[in-house]
Amino acid sequence: MSTHIEIREGDYGDKVLAFEPGGVEAISENERHGKPWSLFATWMSPNLEFATVYVGALGIIAFGLNFWEAVIGIVIGNALGAAAQFILTQDGPRYGVPQMVLGRAAFGKLGNILPSVLNAGAAGIGWFAVNSISGAYALSTFTSATPKESLVIVVVIQIIIAFIGHNLVQAIEKYLFPFLIVVFSLSSLTVLFSRAAHIHHFVHHTAPGGMLILIGAVFGYAAGWNPFSADYSRYLPKNSNAKHAGLAAGLGIFFSATVLEIVGAAAGTAGLHTYDSGNPTGDFTGALSPFLASFVLIGIVGGSICANVLNIYSGAMSFLTIGIKLGSYIRRGLFILVFGILGFLLAHLAMANPANNYENFLLIMSYWIGPWLGVMLADKFLRKGASVEKFLFADRENWAGPVSFLIATLFSIAGFCNQTWGHGKSFHYFDGWFVNKFPNIGDITFFVGFGVAFILYIILGGKKVKAEK
Repeated sequence: MSTHIEIREGDYGDKVLAFEPGGVEAISENERHGKPWSLFATWMSPNLEFATVYVGALGIIAFGLNFWEAVIGIVIGNALGAAAQFILTQDGPRYGVPQMVLGRAAFGKLGNILPSVLNAGAAGIGWFAVNSISGAYALSTFTSATPKESLVIVVVIQIIIAFIGHNLVQAIEKYLFPFLIVVFSLSSLTVLFSRAAHIHHFVHHTAPGGMLILIGAVFGYAAGWNPFSADYSRYLPKNSNAKHAGLAAGLGIFFSATVLEIVGAAAGTAGLHTYDSGNPTGDFTGALSPFLASFVLIGIVGGSICANVLNIYSGAMSFLTIGIKLGSYIRRGLFILVFGILGFLLAHLAMANPANNYENFLLIMSYWIGPWLGVMLADKFLRKGASVEKFLFADRENWAGPVSFLIATLFSIAGFCNQTWGHGKSFHYFDGWFVNKFPNIGDITFFVGFGVAFILYIILGGKKVKAEK
């Protein structure tokens, strides 16, 4: 087994407007820069957007919860996603490679292709489409442009930033952060203390279904960042405090997502409707003063850009992890262009019925990330801090990873998924066998998928991991 470590070519350093060369190779020590706590802004900014608000609103307008029940679900879901981000981010400074490359320790080189492709599609196309839609609606409300014209503008800006590279992406998150904080703090206070908000109205629900579905959706949103945790910590110097980096990333996600989702829940009690209202961002800002609403719309556009430059950048990195060798200095940038076009096309189609599509997309994200996290964390548990550097670019397999992942994913979806697809009166239901017998249970697919994958990997991979120490 070759233990050669591939090093990214080119001279990049900390130059913000320089094009980032290479692909998923390790970052040499002389190219490393930055401070761990800078990751707080990196992970706060992309969640300061309308898509985050709407996740919280789903608890009220889609899952039938009251405000305080929604708050409980929001806190639990985000705490789980942020905890995983804390753990995974710490490997960035240690190894200097993207998150999906780190997955080769648990999945092997070939076995890691499956989660890499899934993440490339989910982040570079799926999440890119979701956030582009909210940015397009906001820009359309603020200007006289149509939603589809606004979509083109937003997508082009996002592609350009991500194409240039890591340092510009980090700079965008850093410099938009203060504006986004002020705008969304003011709008949050306005919504929470609005007379129209019925946050003290309590209705007891005997069935846990709505709560569990909300936890799954919230976790799907927060954990959507987990598969590229190390992508934005890998440039930190190797001697950086890894726990501080993980804490900054985890807290950034938890605070931003939790606060705005709680605001979304309050907006849901105050009359925020579904995306079917025609323009959901206009629906949200309609409760604000015209002056504040204008700044919030600009903030929504900025927040969607902050989110999507991460999504498309990491989507391209994940796809390169499958082992494609273009031999091109700009191979990362080329795939960003490809994913940008595909994400635009998906966003264009999804605008026809984004409400139901968004809810289901959040749940599907948790369906595959739950088992993936189960395998990744089980591998970490077994290795107990031992280095995996020699496995990152080696021709080595670890079939316990993909086997555990596939079994857990298929079992959890077949038994526990709870999906509704459709529009208006044309709904189609896709429920697992367990949900059919116990319909009030809600959607616990991600809980089951994580647990089954974790246990299976301990059983199937324990002997191999022990031998590799």
